Amino acid sequence: MTAEQAQERIEFLRKELHRYNYHYYVLSKPLIPDYEYDRLLRELEDLERQFPQFYDPNSPTVRVGSDISNEFQQRPHRYPMLSLANTYSYEDLREFDDRIARSLGHRSYRYVCELKYDGTSISLIYENRRLAYAVTRGDGEKGDIVTANVKTIPTVPLVVDHPSAPENFE
Repeated sequence: MTAEQAQERIEFLRKELHRYNYHYYVLSKPLIPDYEYDRLLRELEDLERQFPQFYDPNSPTVRVGSDISNEFQQRPHRYPMLSLANTYSYEDLREFDDRIARSLGHRSYRYVCELKYDGTSISLIYENRRLAYAVTRGDGEKGDIVTANVKTIPTVPLVVDHPSAPENFE
């Protein structure tokens, strides 16, 4: 691929991914499946690595998705809420397992796997053992305060009345 072809493809991918992001994060109306979006994003990441002269600080590859809305007040996270990486191949899983094995040395380990659902991350902040705030992941640095909504979920404790629980925790 020539630099000119790469630049054209990069610009196309950026435009499309920005459009998909808008529909997904702002309108809550995805235009394509997550797998297809991730494939296009990986293609853009690869091209940007191969052709760094086309770097753009506004590229979708530089941003983490956000569910922040103008309808709610925002609150910064005490600890960043980072995003999970996607895995679609056996090779990705093998590489992940190799990294875990190296980091643990000779200790044995097992995996527990859960499905990843987009848009379900929430930070629960307890003050004096009472639910004070529920905050969406947002952009990872700050999120929407959705405490009233979360209080309607029966499995979320409003009060943690256990002697070993700290007074304040997240």
